[in-house]
Amino acid sequence: MSESSNTPPLSLSPGQWSFTRWNTIGQLEALEVHHPLFEATVFLQGAHLTRFIPENEPDWLWLSPDARFEPGRAIRGGIPVCWPWFGDPERNAPEVRKRIKTPNPHGFARTSLWKLEDVRETAHEVEISLSLNANDDFADLWTGHALALLTYNFSVRGCQLALTTTNLSDGPLALSQALHTYLPTTDITRSRVLGLGYSHYIDTLKNWEYCTQDGPVYFEGETDRIYESGEPLTVVTPGASRKLNAVGSDSTVVWNPGPDKAKTLSDFSNDAWQTMLCVETANAASDYRVLNEGQNHTLGLLIRRG
Repeated sequence: MSESSNTPPLSLSPGQWSFTRWNTIGQLEALEVHHPLFEATVFLQGAHLTRFIPENEPDWLWLSPDARFEPGRAIRGGIPVCWPWFGDPERNAPEVRKRIKTPNPHGFARTSLWKLEDVRETAHEVEISLSLNANDDFADLWTGHALALLTYNFSVRGCQLALTTTNLSDGPLALSQALHTYLPTTDITRSRVLGLGYSHYIDTLKNWEYCTQDGPVYFEGETDRIYESGEPLTVVTPGASRKLNAVGSDSTVVWNPGPDKAKTLSDFSNDAWQTMLCVETANAASDYRVLNEGQNHTLGLLIRRG
């Protein structure tokens, strides 16, 4: 999925990197990329990307001004990794739900410390890979054994993520997951998502009723929908357009808290809902995945200019 180049990528040790540096932000360790063509920040906690800034452009991601960078606390904004389950455990399929031992939503990956596997740099791109071994250390939260490998590829053409899960358990493993992408807008009421027309979706705000999308998705207050679609999307906001291409996904979550829900969220100001929206590449609801022993699955996302 990487951009082709005549220059072979270099796998380098810390200190040999040309564009990537360690930094401590708040109480968390992060990798900061300062490439001539783009900048990015990836935290080891959650393998969490919080910014991607191509040269001479604004940040492609939204990060809450109230975000706190503390151990065990999910970062509000960027691209949180929801894994090995998405959303409320009780709203997951029985095969996924039976493994979960906590009422907490969205799994444990986004607050866990991931291991840096590799940094590869060229004149055109930077690739960062991190892993999380979900073994007996998580036995109080979840029953299972799996390896998550998340690779980020940054280039002038865009930002690409590939989250590969390998089942290390002795039997089948069911999971749900999402790349919970926060995107910025200057005005949520003048923003829309194209590519979901005529898709069926679950409206979680209407008692999980099944509906059919008619035309673009507009935001008129709180929105929380699980679409049965993994088709390419375009997010149009005043002054910007982004294309989102998914891999290994047949479900997409579209979310904005609206004014009332915003008041209940942590690390989120009361009016922040007006400047962001989430379009999440997912395996959610009926799109959960079952991996046999040793089998793997990749959930991927490419964000590029519209």
